[in-house]
Amino acid sequence: MTELDVAQLQRRLAEFAAARNWQQYHTPKNLVAALSVEASELVEIFQWLTPEESARVMSDPKKASRVTDEVADVLAYLLQLCEVLDIDALAALSAKIDRNEERFPVGEGTGAGD
Repeated sequence: MTELDVAQLQRRLAEFAAARNWQQYHTPKNLVAALSVEASELVEIFQWLTPEESARVMSDPKKASRVTDEVADVLAYLLQLCEVLDIDALAALSAKIDRNEERFPVGEGTGAGD
């Protein structure tokens, strides 16, 4: 897995938008709507696949390219939203994992292994 600098990616996205005078449209409301649309486009790829087909989706070059592009779009809008709202995405994720570890202790779940 590639290690990238989230702040650097956010700067690149901000520079891209600024060069096109798009930042005026990057309100939290608009970014959340765009994020939802891109996530739905990702869902669309998997919508009618069986669980087995979905597990092999990346072995089809055409589908793999679509999945990769949609994941990038979702991440781009999420990072832009975090930038606008001044949310440290990695810190937020780490804190959420901590809360989930407390809420769902090992051995007290209802998963298939129980």
